[in-house]
Amino acid sequence: MNTQTENNSLLTEPLIKFFRGRNFAFLGTLNKDGSPQVTPTWIDIEEKDHEVMIIVNTAMDRIKQKNVSRDPRVSISIVDEDNPYSMVTIKGRVIEQTTEGADDHIDKLAKKYLNTERYPAHSPNVKRIILKIKPGKIFYIPPRYTEYLQKIK
Repeated sequence: MNTQTENNSLLTEPLIKFFRGRNFAFLGTLNKDGSPQVTPTWIDIEEKDHEVMIIVNTAMDRIKQKNVSRDPRVSISIVDEDNPYSMVTIKGRVIEQTTEGADDHIDKLAKKYLNTERYPAHSPNVKRIILKIKPGKIFYIPPRYTEYLQKIK
């Protein structure tokens, strides 16, 4: 069963699991020439004032940050680490970029993804930036083929 949903339903249990887990997100942005650019990235979610934002932490002047500064439209695809046949795809827009708290946030993500207290690639030469993405259309495929996956293990 495929499901299309609206913004606040990111907070439903099946979808929030994608953001709580160590699932990599694939962030699609648009290059200057209109061609797609896709980057695997760590992902987070934030709820503030009843609004849900998807959070991506990157380095200033990386291609994805340059692309969203020019064209804020993005697409995100996340596959469930426990069942690669379950996924969520989100179309949205970067509505804010901020360096405030970005170093602490990348440490938080390092704890989640690497199980370490501090992001190992911190550098005084790299300025971190948070991209806040307002979700628009959300497409979700719940877990499936579980009986076949158990046979593989």
